[in-house]
Amino acid sequence: MLERGRDSDGELSLEAPLNSSGYSSMSSDSCSSVSRLSFELVVPSTSHSSPDNLAVKPHRCSDFAYSAIRSATCNSRTGCLTLRDFRIIRRIGAGDLGTVYLCSLRDREASGDEELCLYAMKVVDKEALAKKKKVQRVEMERKILKMLDHPFLPTLYAEFEASHFSCIVMEFCSGGDLHSLRHKQPLKRFSLNSARFYAAEVLVALEYLHMLGIIYRDLKPENVLVRSDGHIMLSDFDLSLCSDTIAAVESPYSSPDRSVPTTPSYSRAVNTPLISCFPKQLFLSRKVQTLTSTRLFVAEPVNARSCSFVGTHEYVAPEVASGGSHGNAVDWWAFGVFIYEMIYGRTPFAASSNETTLRSIVKKPLSFPNPTPSGALEFQARDLISGLLNKDPVHRLGSKRGAADLKKHPFFGNLNFALIRSLAPPGVPGPTIRRPRMKPLGDGNRDATQSTAFEYF
Repeated sequence: MLERGRDSDGELSLEAPLNSSGYSSMSSDSCSSVSRLSFELVVPSTSHSSPDNLAVKPHRCSDFAYSAIRSATCNSRTGCLTLRDFRIIRRIGAGDLGTVYLCSLRDREASGDEELCLYAMKVVDKEALAKKKKVQRVEMERKILKMLDHPFLPTLYAEFEASHFSCIVMEFCSGGDLHSLRHKQPLKRFSLNSARFYAAEVLVALEYLHMLGIIYRDLKPENVLVRSDGHIMLSDFDLSLCSDTIAAVESPYSSPDRSVPTTPSYSRAVNTPLISCFPKQLFLSRKVQTLTSTRLFVAEPVNARSCSFVGTHEYVAPEVASGGSHGNAVDWWAFGVFIYEMIYGRTPFAASSNETTLRSIVKKPLSFPNPTPSGALEFQARDLISGLLNKDPVHRLGSKRGAADLKKHPFFGNLNFALIRSLAPPGVPGPTIRRPRMKPLGDGNRDATQSTAFEYF
């Protein structure tokens, strides 16, 4: 089902049943028969956080909040964190599957630490989800979170059960999301340079997901959170599809498929060595470890297929809107819509109703607010968007070699993707949050009508 609505502006409520399309929904757990790129990922089998499980996140080794979680886990009598180890501060969000709370570690409060480590705790009512038949989506998100270790993706700090509630603890992003941030900009849109920065970081995150065989399927500004340092983090993976990835080392100028037209060759040479987020021992092939600047490492889940009708109306690809099957190309379509909205303040095919929006996605040609771009950078942005918003998924930019082709586009010409974390973000939310004045849930000043069963629990 189309399950995700826009958070503000009263834009879209997405409850469109699949029955009319004639296609049966496929499980997100289904995998194609292609041989998967073998990573020696360690996924904990236990449902609790233990010191051993926390040790497999190298990108978080220097993170203060992560170190606090590890310390609390080691100091726990049982070697596992539970709800008793956290103090719920306030509710910060709610969605179709659960509620998100701002929380902190009790042991750090007791020790009187000046700098309080804040976390986001997502709480899911398992009994309610079972009635809605959405338990599988929660399990998929948890499965994916255990796989991730990337600067622009969430880290699963802890997981535990409390009665019929399932809880996962992740990083708290104090900067909100890009949808809210866009509405604070002049004319409710980002500058071209800001849009390029955020698009580049999202591109790197999507590249990592696709290398793992994960098709995101829910890219939109509401799901792109902003950390306290101004860099981004993708969120919400319950609609994602796990599949297989075909790994290859290719020339940047060769066609990935002789039967398909070659992706346009851009004038900028590929002169930056590829830097992987994976330790070298994770790759089975030694060839991958010795890439030169004239070769591309491509790992794209090109053979993944699903008939599930999922996404946000304004962001779904034409193949989804028409009721057909889809694959990895849906993420690159959504990426094009994402860039368009950041630059122009609206999505390209939005209409007065959900049905009209879907028809526009399938049939309406792509157009831009002004016939002439303001300069070279906007011209390059339009060229990139046009390639991503090709209604034919076979010819869509990124459908064959994914991020490897997108990174060569002139729109990203001045960016060094290997050092993108070192670049100054367009805006930084502010300094680390100090100890807040906490009120217990259910306080007299709180609107009782807003309380949830978990808060009373």
